[in-house]
Amino acid sequence: MTTEFPKKHTDLGALEPAIALGSLDGRYRGVVAPLVDWFSEAALNRARLFVEIEWLIWLTDQQVLPGAPRLSDTEKDYLRGLVSEFGGHEIAELAKTEAKTKHDVKAVEYLLKSALEAAPAKLGGTSDLPRVKEIVHIFCTSEDINNLSYAILLKHGVERVWLPAARALQEQLAGLARENAEVPMLAHTHGQPATPTTLGHELAVFAWRMSRQLKHVESQEYLGKINGATGNFAAHTVAVPGADWPTLSRDFVEERLGLTWNPLTTQIESHDYQAELYASVTHFNRIAHNLATDCWTYISMRYFAQDLAAQGSTGSSTMPHKINPIRFENAEANLEISSGLFGVLEETLVTTRMQRDLTDSTTQRNIGTAFGHSLLAIDNLRRGLAGLKVDREAMAADLDENWEVLGEAIQQTMRVAGIAGVPGMEDPYERLKALTRGQKVDAEVMHDFVAGLGLPADVMTRLQALTPANYHGLAADMVRFLD
Repeated sequence: MTTEFPKKHTDLGALEPAIALGSLDGRYRGVVAPLVDWFSEAALNRARLFVEIEWLIWLTDQQVLPGAPRLSDTEKDYLRGLVSEFGGHEIAELAKTEAKTKHDVKAVEYLLKSALEAAPAKLGGTSDLPRVKEIVHIFCTSEDINNLSYAILLKHGVERVWLPAARALQEQLAGLARENAEVPMLAHTHGQPATPTTLGHELAVFAWRMSRQLKHVESQEYLGKINGATGNFAAHTVAVPGADWPTLSRDFVEERLGLTWNPLTTQIESHDYQAELYASVTHFNRIAHNLATDCWTYISMRYFAQDLAAQGSTGSSTMPHKINPIRFENAEANLEISSGLFGVLEETLVTTRMQRDLTDSTTQRNIGTAFGHSLLAIDNLRRGLAGLKVDREAMAADLDENWEVLGEAIQQTMRVAGIAGVPGMEDPYERLKALTRGQKVDAEVMHDFVAGLGLPADVMTRLQALTPANYHGLAADMVRFLD
């Protein structure tokens, strides 16, 4: 008999304080909380307020509008204080206003106008700020404010939160690579024993790959525009025909906001720079994902042991002997979610129907979620790496079980000797294939084979000294390229 979930139950969605719907604002809030300052709805509204205020100050500073007063330093400080002190009260006021306006940017505009009206009382005397109410949002479409706000949030969110975390992972990995530069390890190409390498070399490969993507992110441009309803300063030139609007726009975007000016847009900034940024972050994610799966595999092979205390995790709920590699599994899953979201952002944001549609509006509200899952994965990878212990004995035992991997070195040495005129070096590949393919070869078999080749004494000595543990070429030396 089926027992159905009770129809009458507590409505969890109605409880106070509110219960998070998603894991980032629930279970993993502590890890991703720094992103709230840049990618939340409140952060977006604060950035909008910042752009509106700076545009007002810019126009009055430049004396673009006939009859507009020049603001005093005190008045500018008052306006800018609205941004620095933006908090719970302003968030509540915006929510109340938006419930009436049904328009988020308009709510910010009204909040600023209300602050202008209150300025004389706040400043303790007369002020020109009530006179400049009509300058608020002048010549702007909502997208003028939004695109600049998102660019500011992305620039600071990436540079202050995501990049430091990603760099820390790369640097931690590079440190592990240097520390284990000379630890020999059997390689596995196609999952089969292959020419040995060192653990440090393999970790260095990941650190090097990550560093290249971080350079792309570090050099990323953040574009912005402020040019009106269809990107051509149409209303501007009618209302104030004598102003050099392209120059005013460029200087505001670049000098005042620290962004890169985009001169050619429709109503929206085209979001191409966002797609470029997300592609670089996604590429970093995928490299990190590869690291996570390789670490998981090496744990399963016992090349790595795990320290529960360092990882901050527990084992199986039913099998007490197990230490599950959950940091790497958690990272793997979150990197997949992050990359999937970034892929949607890349594809959706670079298209719009003619001069404007609103698909980008709801899409961009998921930017923080995409970065959140990446940040969570980075945190798990760092904790996972910190809890790894290299089992050199397990690696050494695996190497000693696979003497056949020396077949490559012997074959290539025979080729070189044959080219130099040493007799009896014919068909080296075929002879080593017959000796090693599908065969378990130990040290004695390999030494006997080399002894019977008729190689020059110095060459034979060199090959006889070769073991799977010391056959890793310049792997250890290559780690220095991280520096």
